[in-house]
Amino acid sequence: MRKLGTLLGASAALITGAVAHGQERQRPAEWQAKPPQAQVRSITEDFFGTKLVDNYRYMETAGDQETLGWMKAQGQHTRSVLDAIPARAAYLQKVSALGSQFGFINGYSEAGGRAFYLERAPGSDVFNLMVRESNGSSRALVDVAALLASTGKPHAINYYRPSDDGKRVAVGVSVGGNENADLTVMDVTTGQRIAGPVPNARFANPQFMSKGGLSFTISQELKPGQPKTDTFLNRQAVIWDMKGSPVPIAGGPVTTAPKIRPDESPYLILTPGSRTAVMLVNEGVKNEVDLYVASEADAAASRANWRKVADRQEGVTDFTVKGERIYLLSNSAAPTFRVLSMPVSGSAATAQEILPARADRVLQFVGAASDGLYVAAREGVYGKLLRIPLKGGAAEEMDLPIKGNIAELFTDPQRPGAVVSVSGWTAPPALYRYDGSRKAFKALPSGARPNIDFSRYATHDLRARAKDGVEVPLSVVSAAGPRAPRPMLLQAYGSYGISQLPGFSTSRLALIDEGGTAAVCHVRGGGELGEAWRLGGKDANKPNTWRDLIACAEHLVRDGWTTPDQLAIIGGSAGGITVGRALIERPDLFAAVVSAVPMASAIRAEFQQNGPVNTVEFGTIKDPTGFKNLLAMDAYYTVENGKAYPPVMFTTGLNDTRVDSWQPAKAAARMQAAGSPNPVLLRVEIEGGHGGGATKKQADELQADVASFMFWRSGRPGWQPVQKAR
Repeated sequence: MRKLGTLLGASAALITGAVAHGQERQRPAEWQAKPPQAQVRSITEDFFGTKLVDNYRYMETAGDQETLGWMKAQGQHTRSVLDAIPARAAYLQKVSALGSQFGFINGYSEAGGRAFYLERAPGSDVFNLMVRESNGSSRALVDVAALLASTGKPHAINYYRPSDDGKRVAVGVSVGGNENADLTVMDVTTGQRIAGPVPNARFANPQFMSKGGLSFTISQELKPGQPKTDTFLNRQAVIWDMKGSPVPIAGGPVTTAPKIRPDESPYLILTPGSRTAVMLVNEGVKNEVDLYVASEADAAASRANWRKVADRQEGVTDFTVKGERIYLLSNSAAPTFRVLSMPVSGSAATAQEILPARADRVLQFVGAASDGLYVAAREGVYGKLLRIPLKGGAAEEMDLPIKGNIAELFTDPQRPGAVVSVSGWTAPPALYRYDGSRKAFKALPSGARPNIDFSRYATHDLRARAKDGVEVPLSVVSAAGPRAPRPMLLQAYGSYGISQLPGFSTSRLALIDEGGTAAVCHVRGGGELGEAWRLGGKDANKPNTWRDLIACAEHLVRDGWTTPDQLAIIGGSAGGITVGRALIERPDLFAAVVSAVPMASAIRAEFQQNGPVNTVEFGTIKDPTGFKNLLAMDAYYTVENGKAYPPVMFTTGLNDTRVDSWQPAKAAARMQAAGSPNPVLLRVEIEGGHGGGATKKQADELQADVASFMFWRSGRPGWQPVQKAR
C-alpha cells in the first residue's frame, strides 16, 4: 500500500573553477538598511512554575492586518537585500536553465492497460497528469500549466487515482500551495469532467468501488468563529455516487464502528481482485495505524460490520492485500521492521512472520504482485528491492540499477513484477520494471535527460561521532577532485521518522558548480536506521537531533570540507527545530542559517492549524513532561538578548497550512529584537505554502535566494550586496 501523505535540488560550465571559488573570501558586506520593527505586546504565562514571556503573541491572530502588513514589509526588505547581490540574477538563470533541460516523472501507476503519471516536461513550470496508452501515445489529462495561465495563480496536483479498468481517474488540485485540494473525477478517454469538484478534499486517498462510486476522505468545512486548530480534526471517510452528496461511513458524527476520535483520520482502502475492504485509521501524524476489515459490498452499502485486525500497539506502518490475505509491515519487536502474513479472518497478533528483521537492513514499504510480495528496503541510505515468493521460500534480494533510493513502488496483485522509481544523489530519478521470471530490471520512459557528465560530481558516505558517542550517517555531495574548504550547505531534518535519502536535485548541482558543497546529516528523529533511530530523537531525546547536526558540522570542519565562516545549515518545517536549536547552542559554528517554513516555537505548535494532530509527535504543554520537552526544543523562547547569533533567513508562504506563517514571523521578530549584529531576514511568498505545491519558478527562486544568502555570508566575491546610495 502506498503511504498516505529537498530544499536542495545549473550550469555545468563553472565546475572547472570550483576549487578557486572555494578559496576566495572577503569579509561579508553589511547591509545598512534595517528591517521594519515589530510592535512588542508582552504577555506572561506560567507553566508548572516556569514563567515565559511572549512579546509577539498577537501575531497568531488569524487575518490580523497589522501582522500581514508587517510580514509583507519584511518580505520587501528581504527582496531588497537579496536582489542587491550582483551574482544572484545570473545564478538564477543557471538554476532555471539546467532544471529546464530535464523531464521528471513521478507518481507512476498502471490500470486497464494504461500508464498514469505526473510529468514535468523540459521547459515546463509544473507537473501535469499524463496518460500513456498501450500504443505508446501520451497526452495530458490535467493541464496544470493551462490552469496557471488562466488564473495567474500556482496550481498543483496533490494526488490522483485511476479506476481499476483505467477508464476514470479521480484527481485533487489545490491553489497557491495550500494543499486543500478540490477533488474531480474525469473520463480518461474524453478528458472530460464526470463529477465534482468536491472541496476540502486534502489528503483524500480516493478509491474507486468495484460496483461504481468513489470512496475518499474529506476535511470539515470550518464554520464562522470555529478555530483554525479544528482544520485537521473530525475528518470523514465518505462514499460518493458522483451524483449527489458524499455519504459519511466513518468519522465525524458517524457512530457506527469503528468509532473515530476527532484527531483520527479514517481511509477506506480497496484492492483489485479482493472482496475485502480495509479501513485504515491514523492517529494524527503517528506512523502506526489501526486496521479494520469488512466486505467491500457491505462497505459500499454503508452496512459494514468492521472488525479490528491490527492495533497501533502492534506497530503496523504499512500493508498490502492480495486476494484474501493481508501482508503487514511492523516494527513490533523489530526496530528495523519485519513482514507478517495473515488471512483477512485473522489478526496481527497471530500473524505469521515471513520476513524477519535484520539489524543492518531497514524495510520501508510493501506491495503485492501476482508473482510475490515486493519490499522496498535499504542498507544505510541506499535501497534494495526484495521479493518474497508467495508459496514460501527465502526472499530474493536485488541490487538497484543505480546507487540510490527507492522513492516509489508500484505493484498490482493481478500482475507480476513491480515498477520502482529510483533516484540517487547525482542520478536523476528513473523508472524501472522488475521482471521476477528473468530477475532483471528494464528501464521505462522517465523523462528527458540532457547530456551531462555526472562523473564530475562525487558522493561521500561519512560518519560523525555525536556528543553521546553514537555514529551519525553523513552524506556529502561535492565536485570530483581534491578536497578543499568551501562554502557548504548542510541540511538536516529529524522528525516523524522521515528519512533524508538519496534524491536528485539540479539546484544541488548548481550549488556545486558555483564552488559550493552540499551535505545531509541523517540526524536522530528521522528513520534512516529504523525505529530506534526515530525514538532516539523524540520527546526527551529530542536534543540528540540538533546535537547530531552539530556533530556533523564539527566533523566537516575538522576533516577540511569547510570552515565555520563558510558553513551554512538549512532545515525546513520540523527541521526548523533542528537548525533553530543548533544555532542557539553553537552560534560560533555557522556562517548562515536558513530556517525554511519552520516550526520555530514548539511551545506554540499545538495552536496552529495542524497542531492538535502533531501532539503525538512532539507532545503537549498540558502536562509537565510534555512542556519540559517542548521548551527544550523551542528556539523562539530560548533566544537571548545581546548574543551574537549567526545570520538567519526565515522563509514562509502565506498559504501554508502545515506550519502557520506566524511561526517564522514571530521567530524573525524575536531575533531581530534580540540585538544580534548579524542580519535576520524573513522571506515571504505571497502565493506560496509549505513547498509541496510550488512551481518550478518558485522553487528556482527560493534556491537562488538560499545560495545567495550562503555565498554572501561566506564572503564570496561577487555575492556581496551593493546598497544603492540614497
